[in-house]
Amino acid sequence: MNDYILTISCPDTTGIVHTVTGWLLEKQGNIVEAEQFGDSGTERFFLRIHFSLPAITDAESLRADFAPIADKYNMDAHIFDAQKKARVLLLVSRQGHCLNDLLFRTHSGQLPIEIAAVLSNHADYASLSASYNVPFHHLPVTPETKAAQEKQILQFVDDLDIDLVVLARYMQILSPEMCRALSGRAINIHHSFLPSFKGARPYHQAHARGVKIIGATAHYVTEDLDEGPIIEQDIERVSHDMSPNELTQVGSDVESLVLSRAVKAHVEHRIFLNGQRTVVFK
Repeated sequence: MNDYILTISCPDTTGIVHTVTGWLLEKQGNIVEAEQFGDSGTERFFLRIHFSLPAITDAESLRADFAPIADKYNMDAHIFDAQKKARVLLLVSRQGHCLNDLLFRTHSGQLPIEIAAVLSNHADYASLSASYNVPFHHLPVTPETKAAQEKQILQFVDDLDIDLVVLARYMQILSPEMCRALSGRAINIHHSFLPSFKGARPYHQAHARGVKIIGATAHYVTEDLDEGPIIEQDIERVSHDMSPNELTQVGSDVESLVLSRAVKAHVEHRIFLNGQRTVVFK
């Protein structure tokens, strides 16, 4: 299949869709899927088109051909090969539910990604990674070695040609330098109790306060801790008769589901930044 994905973010004005579809018509392109959104608040227009062409063309040539249109409308435009799987690096600590979920979904074909490696500051999930034939690298860290360890991670990102870094319950705060280096290509997951229940054992804190809803949030990593643009969220209702461990299990399930949705949306190029918010096409 000669499939490609075109994404556009630009100032909202007339003629954008007409011009873009005209360009596709000239190339005998067929639109497989299209979504658009105009935000009256920011006066930005967002467009994602999945299209096919009768002959194989490299994405770079298509980008060059589309450049005059992008310049005319001041577009932030990108064209991707829809068949190329994103290369993903997973970071994990000692909570493995998200890691296990991503490994299984990838192995079973539910996620269109290639997991290049798993990196962890603990050795707990070496055997789990090996069971999926995914390389595992143990990178221990202390306050004194944090800067050097982050350099190692970034070296893996470069050496493995990584498109996306996923913090699959990686319990280390990334430095501002690390956040900037991974800007727009790192996703984090956490429970949605913030800022109420910070620190260790948040589900036990929630149980003590008698919460009735448990949720999870996936967002892009920024220098503002746990405050990056939100990609995906979900909730589950819980009851007074549930133990802290049962709440933790519910939370783990929601976290895994929300993170996998966020990863899928990113690698399918369905996410657009809109100031501090995101536009996420389904």
